[in-house]
Amino acid sequence: MFSWLARLAAACWRPVRRYARMSKDDEDGVDDALLWCRDLDRHSLGEFSIAVVQANEIIEDQSQVETGPHGTFVGVYDGHAGPEASRFVCDHLFLHLMKLARENGTISEDVLRNAFSATEEGFLSLVRRTQETKPLIAATGSCCLVGAIWRGTLHVANLGDSRAVAGCVGRSNNIVADQLTREHNASMEEVRQELRSLHPDDPQVVVLKHGVWRVKGIIQVSRSIGDSYLKKPEFIVDPSIPKFQLSEPLRRPVLSAEPSIYSRPIRHQDKFVIFASDGLWEHMTNQEAVEIVYNYPRAGIARRLIRTALDEAAKKREVRYEDLKNVEKGIRRFFHDDITVVVIFIDHELLGKNTSVPELSVRGFIDTVLPSDFSVLDGIAAHASSAIQ
Repeated sequence: MFSWLARLAAACWRPVRRYARMSKDDEDGVDDALLWCRDLDRHSLGEFSIAVVQANEIIEDQSQVETGPHGTFVGVYDGHAGPEASRFVCDHLFLHLMKLARENGTISEDVLRNAFSATEEGFLSLVRRTQETKPLIAATGSCCLVGAIWRGTLHVANLGDSRAVAGCVGRSNNIVADQLTREHNASMEEVRQELRSLHPDDPQVVVLKHGVWRVKGIIQVSRSIGDSYLKKPEFIVDPSIPKFQLSEPLRRPVLSAEPSIYSRPIRHQDKFVIFASDGLWEHMTNQEAVEIVYNYPRAGIARRLIRTALDEAAKKREVRYEDLKNVEKGIRRFFHDDITVVVIFIDHELLGKNTSVPELSVRGFIDTVLPSDFSVLDGIAAHASSAIQ
């Protein structure tokens, strides 16, 4: 028996136009018109796989992988209330990181933190300049998950509820999931406690609304790029749009753009890292994800993770995947979110070696490959190597 959402989708089915790069499913060989992927490319320490599936009328997930001979950068940007913030982050954060890395001679936690800050300030400036002509831009925001591999160290920075999970080989040669990120979502008790401690005079800083905890009764994530109206009173949204109205004037920011950052040397047991927007994690656990990556071929593994999530999403709505893949964008959001997955494999024999890899800039769902700006750090890496010798 179909649920009401399934019946709604069935009533709205029609052939959808294929664009970007379409992908064949490993098992049934049927195209999913809203699925884009690059099955396998090389980076400085191995290979990577990336895939994106669209659910919204306008895709709000943006992503990138930047490769060079001495480093790898991954960005997953999950937008909300529109695509403007996630697009801005995709266009600017990596460039800020490269500029700061050149100035400091390395990639570090401070460099990452300052790159996030510069991106936030840049977007707030854009909102300030364009708010009169685009009043809803003040309501757009983006979660932001970044990974950088540089000189044998893995750095992960996060705002919001996207997630990075490492697959590590345990003592019994089994694969074990190691979550690298701290999530900032009001559904978590520790996040609610953090917000209450930061706003002791505001009993409404987190509100349970329709069974979901939300900051000010509006948004689930507590940290993001953008969401300007929840950070500065000057960015108030027009009162005619009740969805973004506060119950009382904003006295100080209730959302933050301060990332949680985790760094560690790459360990022998680290085999790969999965970077994904929360749309994936709604449908599978960390352990289920790492077992899929560990037990299947590398080529197309990001696509396989998304396909598994879509199978589960279809099952929850009492339809089959074969039906779901024909549902048009927009209506499809009733079944699942935009989902982005990047899997970075780590081949330990390449650590410390000058490998010949393409300098690539890959943008998810755009299907363009350009030279990467990561090459600007080659001189820094070469200088560091000579200094050690």
